Amino acid sequence: MNQRFSVSLPFMLLGVLFCVCLIAANLLEVKQVTVGPLEMTAGLIVFPVSYIINDCMVEVWGYRRARLVIWLGFLMNFLFVVFGLLADALPGAPYWEGDAGFHAIFGLAPRIAAASFVAFLAGSFLNAYVMSRMKVRSGGRHFSVRAIASTIAGEAADSVIFFPLALGGVVPWSVMPAMMLTQVALKTLYEVIALPLTIRVVKCVKRIEGEDTYDDHISYNIWKIFDL
Repeated sequence: MNQRFSVSLPFMLLGVLFCVCLIAANLLEVKQVTVGPLEMTAGLIVFPVSYIINDCMVEVWGYRRARLVIWLGFLMNFLFVVFGLLADALPGAPYWEGDAGFHAIFGLAPRIAAASFVAFLAGSFLNAYVMSRMKVRSGGRHFSVRAIASTIAGEAADSVIFFPLALGGVVPWSVMPAMMLTQVALKTLYEVIALPLTIRVVKCVKRIEGEDTYDDHISYNIWKIFDL
C-alpha cells in the first residue's frame, strides 16, 4: 500500500472519535438549555471535543492530515442526516407512540445540519489554520496558547454562522447574541479545563508516532483533500 495513504492506529482512533462527536453534537444541539443566567444548547457537552481533536491532529500530523479528517467528519455527518431523514419518512407502526418525538428531533435536523455543515467547515478549518500557522511562527513552543487561540477563532466563527442559521426564529433574536457569546466562552473554558489531558495525549501520540509536523510551504486550500 502507498505509504502516503496509510494511517496509524492513533490517527484512526482520533478520526473515529472526531466523527462521533460531530454526529452526537448535531442531535444534542436540538435541545436549548438554561443553567442559571446562561442560555446554551446541549451540544456544548460534546462539540468542543472535536476542536481538541483538531488541535491534536494539527500538532502531530499537520494541517494536511487534519484537512482530510475534517472532510471525513463532514461526510459522516451528512450520511447520518440522510439516514435520519429516510427513517423519519418511513411510516410508524400503529402501536408505536414515539413518532411525534422522533419527528420533532429529525424534522429539525436538516436545518440544524445545514447550518452546522457550513459553520463546522468554517470553524474547523479556521481552527486548524490558526493552530498550524502559530506553531510554525513559534517554533513549536507555547502549545497551550496556540490551542486556546485557535479554539477561540474557530468557535467564534462557528457560533456566528451556526446560531442565526439553525435557530433563528426558534430562539428569540434578543437572546441570540448572549447565547452565542456564552457558547464561545464556555467552549473555550472547556478547552482550558481539558488542556492538561490534551497535552498528555499530544505528547503520548508524538512519542508513539515519532512525528511532530511543521507546515512549512504547504497549501491551505481546503479542497486539496488528498494532498497528504
